[in-house]
Amino acid sequence: MSEPPRGPSDAKARQSISATFHGVRYQVKDVTHAVEFYTQQFGFRLEHEQPPAFAGVSLGPLHVLLSGPGASGSRPLADGRTQEPGGWNRIVLKVEDLPSVMETLKRAGIHFRNQMEVGPGGRQVQVEDPDGNPIELFEPAR
Repeated sequence: MSEPPRGPSDAKARQSISATFHGVRYQVKDVTHAVEFYTQQFGFRLEHEQPPAFAGVSLGPLHVLLSGPGASGSRPLADGRTQEPGGWNRIVLKVEDLPSVMETLKRAGIHFRNQMEVGPGGRQVQVEDPDGNPIELFEPAR
């Protein structure tokens, strides 16, 4: 069976833009507090800071862009919706010995969204940064 003819719109749809991964943006209420959380709790490195509007932190190739009130990346959308912390999309950090990591975070007063879940790929739990943005901690099955 032959392929149906393709029109100009199909050709445009197949074109890709030239892009590279830059980072994950999280909306935060207090940039300084968010930087302290990521650097002290998970060992992120501070890359750039312009409080109270913005900071960038990294962990290996992962760059998290922390946009505070007033940052260009946190302005209201054209339809009037405001960008807020929280949601369900999340960064995933791989850890060893998840129960031990959980105990450390509990002692530090970190908020957990759920109990540890166990599945065929491993076990995971979700914690929140100070603004309610989710972080999944994942220990692969051995």
